[in-house]
Amino acid sequence: MDHLKHISEEELIKGCLQDKRDYQEALYRKYADQMYGVVMTYAKDSEDAADILQESFIHVFRKMDTFRFESPFGGWVRRIVVNKCIEHYRKKVRKREVEVAQTDTPSEPVRLDGILERINAHEIVRLVNDLPAKAAMVLKLYAIEGYKHSEIATMLEISEGTSKSQLNRAKSLLKEKLTEING
Repeated sequence: MDHLKHISEEELIKGCLQDKRDYQEALYRKYADQMYGVVMTYAKDSEDAADILQESFIHVFRKMDTFRFESPFGGWVRRIVVNKCIEHYRKKVRKREVEVAQTDTPSEPVRLDGILERINAHEIVRLVNDLPAKAAMVLKLYAIEGYKHSEIATMLEISEGTSKSQLNRAKSLLKEKLTEING
């Protein structure tokens, strides 16, 4: 495995394409921690995160032959990981249709005026993960991944208006929680 520390990413990928196990392990080790962090942004707990990460890397290795070296490999892997998180979310939502459909009319934008400066990142992540599932997913896709509402609507199989209202709902609920914490 040490012999792989100094090879290029392209050589590493080509070794994986030839089903060389040591190359696959090296590639996994190179990206696993970073991608686990991405998954934890979406997963409710470490057990879900581990499952999603495993599914993601299985998909990476199965689809690696479609990577064209035209963009950074890490970004390609991240897109797969985020898509697996979305798939996991959809399966959960379909299993338990708990949330009541929200209106398609977005309400007034919510402002968090200075509250975020008084709270640490771990607390914010916990608060976001405690939001209702759909609101949290829209917030993460919009604010963290940078997707547009039209893209989120397609990914989550909702309307664009629902995406906007869920983002507003997430911001509003976050503001309430942050106000409770910070007075």
